[in-house]
Amino acid sequence: MKITLENLNKIYIARSKGYSEQIVAVRDFSFVFPEGKMVCLLGPSGCGKSTLLSLINGLETPDSGKIYFGDEDVTEWPPEKRAVGMVFQNYALYSHMSVRQNIRMPLENPFRGETPEKREQDRKVEEIADLIQIRELLDRRPDELSGGQQQRVSIARALVRRPEILLLDEPLSNLDKMLRMQILEEIRKIQEDLHVTTVFVTHDQEEAMGIADLIVVMRDGMIQQAGSPEEVYRFPDNIFTARFLGYPEINLVSGSVRSEKLYCGSDLLFDSMALEDQDVIIGIRPEDLELREDGVILCRYNRSEIQGKDRILVCEYHGAVLKSILPTGFEEISEGEVRFSCKKEKLMLFSPETGNRIVL
Repeated sequence: MKITLENLNKIYIARSKGYSEQIVAVRDFSFVFPEGKMVCLLGPSGCGKSTLLSLINGLETPDSGKIYFGDEDVTEWPPEKRAVGMVFQNYALYSHMSVRQNIRMPLENPFRGETPEKREQDRKVEEIADLIQIRELLDRRPDELSGGQQQRVSIARALVRRPEILLLDEPLSNLDKMLRMQILEEIRKIQEDLHVTTVFVTHDQEEAMGIADLIVVMRDGMIQQAGSPEEVYRFPDNIFTARFLGYPEINLVSGSVRSEKLYCGSDLLFDSMALEDQDVIIGIRPEDLELREDGVILCRYNRSEIQGKDRILVCEYHGAVLKSILPTGFEEISEGEVRFSCKKEKLMLFSPETGNRIVL
């Protein structure tokens, strides 16, 4: 089912010792979540991601704006009528109930006037347990399970009614990295098998890049950019998006365009820029810097860092830190100066005043 948000606004009032302040959690937010797709809301803590989920599932009501499921206006619908599957960060399982009872709970609450018979409830519970591979856990209690198993139970409970919309609020943040990657793959497979429209909230860009059909980058309750993982990574609209995606972080140095030539300090990096004279911020991804003896980017080597299979060169360039990913098998560098080159099509330029990307 398609989800359409139109000009949503949500404001909270913070009160302390007679002082009150308006906090805008969601600001004029409009977006269409395509049917059957996995969309990740990505951004730092406090940017409005979880509030947006609460607006979609009906736990919060917008101060203004509209929410549509398909063509139906559900803005004023209570949560139980929306029949949205919700997976929380803290699992929210009842410790005094078995796994079977926890998963069955949504089926015991009438939805659109229908409550399946107990035999049908059992069938649905076992069916979803088989799908998520927790059939052998059905008679245990949550405190007898690992964190990963509890999260699987939480996902099963959200899916047992086969909702058309699934919302996940940072569901993997309490798990170690290896388990996160495993469950991430399982969530993606289940989402594709069931063709359920899914909104996944995270502040981890690696999770978003690995699972999403579309990424919506948020800041201060607003959309910074929306697009496929490749689009937002390779063609960021602004410095915020460029820095938020990618590890190591994008390299940013001050530069200028003079007579259609791009300079950093006195170094001529590129000519034929076809831009007006202006100051710019130059952005280069670490993987786009190539070690070359004839490279025009002359840096002072500081140190190297090991990141799994990659070795990261950390250098200094005109007062800024420059990082580059060394190719496999490259000999260690101990000291001195190094030179890099970068292809012009990999270069990004941003406005120092607005932070927005300058189209080349």
